[in-house]
Amino acid sequence: MHAIPDPVVPHLVWLRPAMTEPARTATLADISFFKGGDAAALAKLSAAVRWRMVEPGQVVVDEDEPSTDIFFVAQGAVRVQLRAASGREVLLNEFGAGEFFGELSAIDGAPRAANVTAIARSRLCIVPAQAFLEFIFATPTACHGLLKTLAAKLRLQTERTLEREALPVRLRLFSELLRLSRPRASAPGERVVSPPPPHHELAARIGARREVVSRELSEMTREGWLARDRRAIRILRVTEMQKLVSAELRAPAA
Repeated sequence: MHAIPDPVVPHLVWLRPAMTEPARTATLADISFFKGGDAAALAKLSAAVRWRMVEPGQVVVDEDEPSTDIFFVAQGAVRVQLRAASGREVLLNEFGAGEFFGELSAIDGAPRAANVTAIARSRLCIVPAQAFLEFIFATPTACHGLLKTLAAKLRLQTERTLEREALPVRLRLFSELLRLSRPRASAPGERVVSPPPPHHELAARIGARREVVSRELSEMTREGWLARDRRAIRILRVTEMQKLVSAELRAPAA
């Protein structure tokens, strides 16, 4: 049996450009989780899956739905969020190509815990829970990959929960911008978030009000932490940001 590579560790995906319809039919082999898997097991699983295209803004699954399918993102990106009765939203995560969601309902059969909406034109592979579990139980490397992904998602949510409870808004913004950013090749030592997320979405990420986030971003720009325009947010003082966040979250050694 061929080894299945480690899963993609969850990360926060930002807006992706729209895609054209692929020229050929997608297969499980196009999804990183299944690459290198046993041919016979994949052939059996392939017979059970179905494929779906969704457009930006289209709801994929909603809270309390009884469905138990697991969804693999072959192309595009989706956003996972919670909505309170007051209308307030909490953005939990975003998943891009190679990643998956819906595994909790596939495992325990409980209704969906969150809303999932496409943020780019996306091709999804939908795997019935029973077929997925049979594949996982029969493929130890895939089972290990699932467990590692679940652990990574739990660690991320634990980290963000601690930040919401322990950090003021500015440091929560520091942490989230660092998480969203990538190195800036033309300026070593800087990082960039591009395109820049809308203020209301940043607020949903860190559990704050949009007005507070807007004010903090303006002050951070005036103070030289950031440089902003319509195309990007440049993080200018990366190391200082990291140290400030770490100092608040990590207790000093005894």
